[in-house]
Amino acid sequence: MATSNEIFGLHAEVCKTLSHPKRLEILSILRDDEMAAGDIVNKMKISKANVSQHLTLMRNAGILEARRDGVNIYYRISSPKVIQACDLMREVLMDNHTKKEKLFRKAG
Repeated sequence: MATSNEIFGLHAEVCKTLSHPKRLEILSILRDDEMAAGDIVNKMKISKANVSQHLTLMRNAGILEARRDGVNIYYRISSPKVIQACDLMREVLMDNHTKKEKLFRKAG
């Protein structure tokens, strides 16, 4: 069984993996369905090599799963809880933004 420190380390690694805007964009693209790597590249309009690096990091972190079908590799989010966690963080960010706006209006 993993120790508390090991769990914190794993948690930090997943958070670090999700700390890149392009990786969050990939999650958004894959939110509802799996997609071939080439289609992800076309949607993101960045190099295939760059997308491939992001996909590999996310797969190694357990955030994405992949399957091969002929020459295509299809990616999907490993658990719906990944999207739930991202949605919750976005809500926290939006709440904080709203609070800051209210403070600025009161001050100004």
